[in-house]
Amino acid sequence: MSADRAPRTDPRPRTSTSTNISTGRRHSGGRRPTRLPHLLPYLLIAPTLIALALVLGYPLVDMVTLAFRNMTRRELFSGATPPWVGLDQYRTILSDGFFWTVVARTALFTVVSTALTMGVGLGTALLMRRTSPWVRAVMAAVLIAVWAMPVMVASAIFRWLFDADYGIVNWLLSTLPGADFAKHNWFTDPWQGFAVITAVVVWGALPFAAITLHAALAQLPAELEEAAVLDGASPAQVFRHITFPVLKPTFVMVTTLMTIWNFGVFNQIWLMRGGQPEREYYLLGVYSFIESFAVNRYSTGAAIALVTVVLLLAGSVVYLRQMLRTGEVE
Repeated sequence: MSADRAPRTDPRPRTSTSTNISTGRRHSGGRRPTRLPHLLPYLLIAPTLIALALVLGYPLVDMVTLAFRNMTRRELFSGATPPWVGLDQYRTILSDGFFWTVVARTALFTVVSTALTMGVGLGTALLMRRTSPWVRAVMAAVLIAVWAMPVMVASAIFRWLFDADYGIVNWLLSTLPGADFAKHNWFTDPWQGFAVITAVVVWGALPFAAITLHAALAQLPAELEEAAVLDGASPAQVFRHITFPVLKPTFVMVTTLMTIWNFGVFNQIWLMRGGQPEREYYLLGVYSFIESFAVNRYSTGAAIALVTVVLLLAGSVVYLRQMLRTGEVE
């Protein structure tokens, strides 16, 4: 057999390639890079944006337009276009002392309920971190059950607990020496009534805060805290200099969300007062609803709602800025 053989030729056609000297990347000849990977995130989020525009966009635009008009029941039933009044609705509400009373009451309620929710939620998260696994599982199950409870059911339970005739809270307090809470109506005094409403709000928001903060605490290595304890740091110093800095981004975001939710509280007040809240229990959401559908001043209610939306958007800006900062740190 001859040692010299002719080299075999590959019958498959070869694709010409070119090398980019500056980048070192090889591109197949005649092909252009597709833009689909760059457009894919926008294509995936497009259905959500379209749904939000259809569900929220039109009502928001209609509310803004209504706030600059003067709609009465005559225009509502006849279908006529309400007259344009410009900024008259805003002049009316901004010059009304009761409106600013409601704004101050809403701000105070938001601060108190958010502080209580975050304080109790942080304490619960720290407790869950230090308990055994089965106790932690039971606590998580209870929190999830509370979170799944509808607002209507929770409000009905709290109305029964604080009922003047059959409430168990009055019965328990009456067992204390020198205390007489028989037939005590908690909603006669607005401060006591708002204390009950705040309890309902904190009860419903506590599971979200506690579980979220516990998830953030799970990212903290236990070795850091153990090393600080060995170095002589007190529990307060460990929490201040090690635990809370790790927890801070999540804590700020949850606090911002709680502020936004508590600022727009409506269902708890409406249900606890049986659908007829007194003026002492008006928050901005309740005030807007009453002006629109009880007093039939639709444009005034729309103006109040728009002011509420602007204030809530200010809180949303804080939340978005914190999210962006967290993403930059990561």
